[in-house]
Amino acid sequence: MKKPTLSVITVVFNNVQDIERTLLSVLNQNYPAIEYIVIDGLSTDGTLDMIKKHQSGISKFASEKDNGIYDAMNKGLKLATGDYIIFMNSGDEFYSSDTVSTVFKSGDDADIYYGETEMVNRERESLGQRRHKAPDKFNWRSFKLGMSVSHQAIYIKRALVEPYDTAYQLSADIDWIIKAAKKAKKIIKVDGFVAKYLVGGMSKLKHRKSLLERFAIMKKHYGLLPTMFNHFIIALNLGWYWMLNRKTND
Repeated sequence: MKKPTLSVITVVFNNVQDIERTLLSVLNQNYPAIEYIVIDGLSTDGTLDMIKKHQSGISKFASEKDNGIYDAMNKGLKLATGDYIIFMNSGDEFYSSDTVSTVFKSGDDADIYYGETEMVNRERESLGQRRHKAPDKFNWRSFKLGMSVSHQAIYIKRALVEPYDTAYQLSADIDWIIKAAKKAKKIIKVDGFVAKYLVGGMSKLKHRKSLLERFAIMKKHYGLLPTMFNHFIIALNLGWYWMLNRKTND
């Protein structure tokens, strides 16, 4: 069978300290059918020099002013021609050099492939698995108690994706994945880690606004009363999680 083409999109702005690690993570994949798209927001800190250093492996590149991260990600979507889409933004990485091959070997012609994500810090030290574990069975309702699959760990057929809703500045990826999952018929979980996620980011820096956006997105997809009830469960789970970790650390 012909191998499906994967469009990998990296969005970056002034992140010279992390961009090369992401670039090499993509360029060192042993999977042959990758279309690599890099969207830069007119960086001024040396990021562009780092991208140009590896430009021979980049399929499509743009550097121009944007209206935020999701506007930039939409620019990447417009350029993508692959069978599947994944976003691997600056600082994030594929888990290993054979990750993409492993994903597509896990089953044929899925609408969505997904796996688990390892968190790392700026020193690239492992912080372990995300608090929200990837479910054994994923569908559009799986985010009702939190974002259980990170965008670095989900491969979606390009035919299913829509542009990001730029009305959301911090959490549009949740809305984007839910809308695609609603259309998906065949979803495959890949065993083990498939991505490394650099902790931090804008959603952590602007946590309250991010939570308000997430509530609005979940209310839109799941309804007000279920979302209020689910957030009560989220609060209980979070309290229990921190209590257990506090005891472990003590």
